[in-house]
Amino acid sequence: MLRGEEFGRLFESFERDAFRFETLATYDVEEEKEEFEKFLAGEPMPPEWSDNPWVRAITSRGKAIARVHVLRSPLTDYLRYELAAYPGNVAAGENIGIIDLSKQDVSGLPDHDFWLFDDSEVYRMFYAPDGKFEGAELLPADRLPEYRRYREIAQANAAPLEEYRPD
Repeated sequence: MLRGEEFGRLFESFERDAFRFETLATYDVEEEKEEFEKFLAGEPMPPEWSDNPWVRAITSRGKAIARVHVLRSPLTDYLRYELAAYPGNVAAGENIGIIDLSKQDVSGLPDHDFWLFDDSEVYRMFYAPDGKFEGAELLPADRLPEYRRYREIAQANAAPLEEYRPD
């Protein structure tokens, strides 16, 4: 399984596009802890919230990045935080869609996170029960059609971030 810098290098090496499928209500990301606490306290967020530099570094090289987050209202504090940050990702060029399972039923999707790079490599993401990232596993090439279908179903059923309104 890939972790840390080894996993991070995937975002430098893909050539055209990356798609993220998210399913968790809470992610435990060490680099976000301080910012998350400030969000919960109602403090203003840093300037990069208006144009995410990580996403901009990808899109400024002519690469596309997209994600669909499957969630369920009512939102966890973490999801409220993430949704508040997403407009900066969109401003930087990421295409984000939301599927709220409390508003619609969507079948045929996996119950786990994954990244699909250049339509040629899919990594299944593994998390501890508390949302801490444990690693990513490169799946065999014969699983690509399955994960491409997941992406198609997710994108066809997702509301664009700009249109999504939680309950």
